[in-house]
Amino acid sequence: MDDRDGFIWLDGKLVAWRDAGVHVLTHALHYGSAVFEGERIYDGRVFRLAAHSARLINSARLLDYEIPWTRQQIEEATRAVVRANGLLSGYVRPIAWRGSEVMGVSAIGTTVHLAIAPWAQEGRLSVQARDSGINVTMAKYRRPSADFAPGQAKVAGLYIICGIEKDRALKAGFDDALMLDWKGDLSESTGANIFLVIDGTLVTPTPENFLDGITRRAVIAMARRRGWTVEERAVKPEELRRASEVFLCGTAAEIVPVGSVDGHHYQAGPVARTLTADFQALVREPDCEGFGESTHLAPQPSLAA
Repeated sequence: MDDRDGFIWLDGKLVAWRDAGVHVLTHALHYGSAVFEGERIYDGRVFRLAAHSARLINSARLLDYEIPWTRQQIEEATRAVVRANGLLSGYVRPIAWRGSEVMGVSAIGTTVHLAIAPWAQEGRLSVQARDSGINVTMAKYRRPSADFAPGQAKVAGLYIICGIEKDRALKAGFDDALMLDWKGDLSESTGANIFLVIDGTLVTPTPENFLDGITRRAVIAMARRRGWTVEERAVKPEELRRASEVFLCGTAAEIVPVGSVDGHHYQAGPVARTLTADFQALVREPDCEGFGESTHLAPQPSLAA
């Protein structure tokens, strides 16, 4: 990734891709305090750019530091670097971190930096999806409680267990892993939120200490517009066997059906297919860069209605 043509927005200006470097004694490299986002470009626009930029700022605040650019400035910088790279589709990685002025557990006295790097990449980015769905396994590590880590922050250090479990799954012949939370309830995959279709209802775990994904919110809103019942609640892992469909969703993954969990098979069914089509239309709407709809859930008809 370091040897490419193009431009990266770095601390207020566009720099040549190969020149966008940091020192080896950067605080975030040693202590995992960088915060970041993953965004997608569709038809030259970044889907839910405002929501991503706001979450980036909030993630830093949860780690007790401020990004020295406003949300509007971050959005303008994102659009500028996408244009500079001539991208109509692809992925964007904004990342903020604390610098090299101090080396120790405390980061007090460091300068906060921000980079925004977009690149061309098509399709689902986190998994190699198949028509029959991906094959996943259950992870060993669990998502920690809010007493142990700020799970609502998209912070680099919290992804270490995700990386371990993703690698373990790939080496065992799976595409991804599902993670439980500290209580033993279903939470998410290593990099995406999860939905189940159970008895005609779309069910998803309440994000108690993991990210309430921006694509997750979009899926809930799309389902509501179709009049489908959506439940956010604690989901026991044994409920996976009751589900007729299971799918993952996230910025990189978009919407990906699960074909099996540790050998228990599912159909890549009509709910995921319908939402996938709806999502592809949604991301190309002229106002797609905004915050999107609220996901406040009112009583609705079931999927079977």
